[in-house]
Amino acid sequence: MSIDSATPEEWNRTAWDAVSKPDHYNQGGIEAIDYIKQQLGVGVVDYCQGNVLKYLHRWRYKNGLQDLRKAQWYLNKMIAEQEALG
Repeated sequence: MSIDSATPEEWNRTAWDAVSKPDHYNQGGIEAIDYIKQQLGVGVVDYCQGNVLKYLHRWRYKNGLQDLRKAQWYLNKMIAEQEALG
């Protein structure tokens, strides 16, 4: 994808990839959130909640929409973890 020929859909997908699958969080064969869950167990929900709060707090001052997407990602992860517990 060239910067000059990218469609709005390609820009949106690229922006979401930076939130949901950043390269620096996938080193060593395990995604960072999976390692954190492995270490914290059900405590991963609290970790996610802290990140939701962090990104909601700073979105206006730092990364705007990208931080809102990150907060959404962590909220979705919290929901999935709670659903898995039953």
